[in-house]
Amino acid sequence: MEEDLLHQAYDPETFRKEGQQLINQLSEYLKETLSGYGPVLNYSDPKEQLELWKKDVSESGSGVDTANILKHITRVHHPRYMGHQVAPPLPVASLMALLGGFLNNGMAVYEMGMAPTAMEHLITGWLCRKVGYSSSARGILTSGGTLANLTALLSARRNGVAEDIWNRGYSGGLAILVSEAAHYCVDRAARIMGLGEAGVLKVPVLENFSMDTSKLPGIYEAARQKGLTPFAIVGSAPCTATGSYDHLEALADFAEENDLWFHVDGAHGGPAVLSEKYKFLVQGIQRADSVVIDGHKMMGMPVITTALLFSDGATSYNTFSQEAEYLLADTVEEDWSNGAKRTFECTKLTSSLTWYAVLKQYGEPIFEAFLNRQYDLARSFSDLIRERPNWELACEPQSNILCFRWAPLGIPSGGLDEINENIRKKALEEGRFYIVQTRLKGTLYLRTSLMNPFTGTAHLSELLTYLETLGQVFLGNE
Repeated sequence: MEEDLLHQAYDPETFRKEGQQLINQLSEYLKETLSGYGPVLNYSDPKEQLELWKKDVSESGSGVDTANILKHITRVHHPRYMGHQVAPPLPVASLMALLGGFLNNGMAVYEMGMAPTAMEHLITGWLCRKVGYSSSARGILTSGGTLANLTALLSARRNGVAEDIWNRGYSGGLAILVSEAAHYCVDRAARIMGLGEAGVLKVPVLENFSMDTSKLPGIYEAARQKGLTPFAIVGSAPCTATGSYDHLEALADFAEENDLWFHVDGAHGGPAVLSEKYKFLVQGIQRADSVVIDGHKMMGMPVITTALLFSDGATSYNTFSQEAEYLLADTVEEDWSNGAKRTFECTKLTSSLTWYAVLKQYGEPIFEAFLNRQYDLARSFSDLIRERPNWELACEPQSNILCFRWAPLGIPSGGLDEINENIRKKALEEGRFYIVQTRLKGTLYLRTSLMNPFTGTAHLSELLTYLETLGQVFLGNE
């Protein structure tokens, strides 16, 4: 009986039939969603979702109702999706993710992922060249920017601090410098490393929310006076909340002057290195010791895949030095093919398949075209906002992220926060658009990440009109 069940579960013809049905269903979903039909999401609270799927899973053996799943997700392919920094994945990349999931070649050692390991070496080498690194640079792919930033800071500590913390433990006194507007994962990584609150030196930002580099010398010296030893500085390219880029050249100069590891969190906007129009935003990135670039943000990959690049490839090999002889044999030559020597992960996704497929099918121009269009669109959106009365921008957009709020005259600041929060909540419940919110220097702003290449200025005008209508309701005018 058990053997029959296993044969049934792995039956090739059943797989063929169900696979074709799924692809047909997703093709129709893609066609419908890209056209802008229907809501972006059908919102329900977490308890309702839990009960829905609790009931569904109790009906074991009835088959998977994919249509029901599609009713209860957020449609990132929808042109009115303007929420978080997740791209609608290129269909060929999604197909490669399906291939990787089917093959299930965990990539701890070369034998378990021969083709994807070679692809990863080629892809990260290509990215290193685009950043401006020399032939000695090396990279790895890992699962997300959070893990990549942690790995980079572990490398910074291992290669820049005399004490062998990895093998002997941490005795305290180390610190990193980072913008107060940087992604929270940098702060989290530092705390995971045991640096604590005192070891995260937050640098104030300018009006446009990029790091105020003039404050660096004072913060650095104050830390030294307290007995702290800064060993790394992190630049945001860009910061998450507003999409503002730090001045990377200035950070590179400061790092060089003070013998610090210079890391660039380019998870969102690092792909600007591929754009002739916008690569000025990352001027100086080639001087970084390490760089992070997410594939699932501005490069059209499925979640979750991130490139971590090192200017000196040798530094990536001793970050996790330890004994694991059943996996990792010592070699005289560079052992780039056994990824577990350089990643926090042992088993990891074969995400290189998605990068490789997109690059092979479309070439570099697909990445430049996507980034240019979305960055241009944010600038067009800022023009629309300035043309309308009662709207405010937090700052001029540098990327495809834009923060703004509805600010009718005569409403105190606290009241504006409440109105904009209620507008966002109502929009979420109705599901016609999906936007998010953030707080900047204590003030609440609405926030869009223009990730969808089918979003146009007409959708953005429609959004502003829709939000104004909601706002008037909360003011009691309608």
